[in-house]
Amino acid sequence: MALLETQGLTAFYGDFQALFGVDMRLEEGETIAVIGANGAGKSTLLRSISGLLRNEPGQIRYQGQPIGALAAPDVVRLGVAMVPEGRKLFPSLSVEENLLVGKYGRSGDGTWTLETIYDLFPVLKERRHSPGTALSGGQQQMVAIGRGLMSNPRVLLCDEVSLGLAPVIIRDIYAAFPKIRATGASIVIIEQDIGQALKVADRVYCMMEGRVTLSGTPASLSREAIHAAYFGAHA
Repeated sequence: MALLETQGLTAFYGDFQALFGVDMRLEEGETIAVIGANGAGKSTLLRSISGLLRNEPGQIRYQGQPIGALAAPDVVRLGVAMVPEGRKLFPSLSVEENLLVGKYGRSGDGTWTLETIYDLFPVLKERRHSPGTALSGGQQQMVAIGRGLMSNPRVLLCDEVSLGLAPVIIRDIYAAFPKIRATGASIVIIEQDIGQALKVADRVYCMMEGRVTLSGTPASLSREAIHAAYFGAHA
């Protein structure tokens, strides 16, 4: 049984259909990357899994339980946390207060505390009393990841964590993922940067226009196949 899976997942914004029968699996301790161009349906997939979009119950299963119809707070309580696109920090809160928000709704202890977050991202300890929005884009992204980890999730959903950041900052952020995995968390990364995704993932799903067009291990997928799945066969 997969830790998390979608089966025939569909998603709608009003009358607009954004996902068409998406099948995806995440095994215990695995990192998967979902790649695709803007508008491919990647963020909608994460919004569905995290409970921000409601779906048919059985289309999303976590540890075998149908969770597709659950609200976002209930999904977090089960152990699935989201690092949203655009970071979404609370401007009135300090770095440390933004991190502590991640603990709400989850009971019990785990690996991730303020201390272990500061070990993972030392710059945040130096800036812990600063307003979250006074940080650079890369530091804000570290806060968003730390906030997600503070719930001690079994599954961490990361939506476009490299978007708009300098390559050196992206490298620092991606260096944290093996350490996160070492604590037992499984990770889903949404990424437009194909090279970055292939470096970090055990398996890759490519999406286009709300459908999965290719999946496999990075070693098994040719550049030509990825290009065709990402842009369409005639691109």
